[in-house]
Formats: sequence, C-alpha cells, structure tokens
Amino acid sequence: MATINDNYLKLKAGYLFPEIARRVNAFAEANSDAKIIKLGIGDVTEPLPEACRTAMIKAVEDMGDRSSFKGYGPEQGYGWLRETIAAHDFQARGCDIDASEIFISDGSKCDTGNILDIFGKNNKIAVTDPVYPVYVDTNVMAGNTGNINEKGEYDGLVYLPITTENKFIAEIPTQKVDLIYLCFPNNPTGATATKEYLKAWVDYALGHGSIILFDAALRSIYHRS
Repeated sequence: MATINDNYLKLKAGYLFPEIARRVNAFAEANSDAKIIKLGIGDVTEPLPEACRTAMIKAVEDMGDRSSFKGYGPEQGYGWLRETIAAHDFQARGCDIDASEIFISDGSKCDTGNILDIFGKNNKIAVTDPVYPVYVDTNVMAGNTGNINEKGEYDGLVYLPITTENKFIAEIPTQKVDLIYLCFPNNPTGATATKEYLKAWVDYALGHGSIILFDAALRSIYHRS
C-alpha cells in the first residue's frame, strides 16, 4: 500500500502574505484616512523596459520559424547566458566565479525545495523571524523539522528574530548551525545589510563549516526604487 509524506501534515494553515493582506485591510477599514505604504510583498513597480520587450518578442518570433526554432536547451542553460551572468554579476565585482559554476533553473521556489535533497537530515537550520515562508515550508515537507509548537514555531529550527530593537538585522547565533537562510533585501521587512554584517556571517560560516543559502532576488527591485 502506498503511503504519503506525513510531513505535509505539519504545515500550518496560515500563509504569511495573505495574513499581512488581511491585517492591512482590517487596519485600512478602521482608519480610512491613513496613508499606507505596503511593503509586505516585493512586487515590481515599473513596466518592462523596451530592451526586454523587444528581446522577448524576437524570441517568440524565432520559435515560430522552423529555421530559428529551438527545442530543449542545454541542461545547465545556454552557455552565452551563463558566461554573461558570470562576467557581469560576479567577475566584474571581483568574485572568481566561472560560468561552469552557474546553472539556469526554472525558478527560485523550485530550487529552494530541491536543494535540500543534497543535504542530510541531521543539519541544524537557522531562519530569520519573520521569514519568507518557502524557506520554512520546504524544510517542513522534507522532514527537517518537528511539529509546530504553541508559539507558532517548528521544533528543530533555530529562529533568529528581526525586530525594531535590532533594526531588523538578525543577530548571529551563539550556537552552531549548519544551514543558514539569509535574504537581503529582506522579505518581508525590506531591511538591507551592510558589507560588514554579511562578512561577519561568512566568518561564522567558515568557522563552523556552515552553508549560507543567500537570497538576493529583490536586490534589483530595491536598488532601482
């Protein structure tokens, strides 16, 4: 008889962003004159630039012509794209990253879950609090946590509070952790981190043999705005 992954039963019902929307709506209804700046979701604020629109249109037209049609691309992504990313996002900033170390995936959410497959089950995992829910939920589904407790936290995770008191910058833990989820600009608070702060995390990781899973998906949005 086939069995199910019981870890899915640990997932709590509330998802962060609908809960934020519910509270914002309730506040707005009770305070009709309030001016609200919504920072809950890192949504884009500007339309696609002409260069992107032109490239996308051309790509679609190429797919409609037998002479320029392309099927499945290389497993790791087209070489020209990986080389461009290596050159402009890393090498131009002094990082010794080769195109062979980069792969093009189908999306960050898939990667956030899939990357856990290469790690063992006994790692101590640290997440900021609040945190982008996918970091927690994927670990719950993978069986890396216990059940949710009365505080709304999953047993087995190390929570790093980000509050007004610490200026929304999590303190480096005193205990040893193995996997560390960091997101800057942070989702959902929008807080950014200094080079010195990130260096302190890297020093911690090197000293403890830890791995940092760093999410910089919102950096272009915040930088532009």
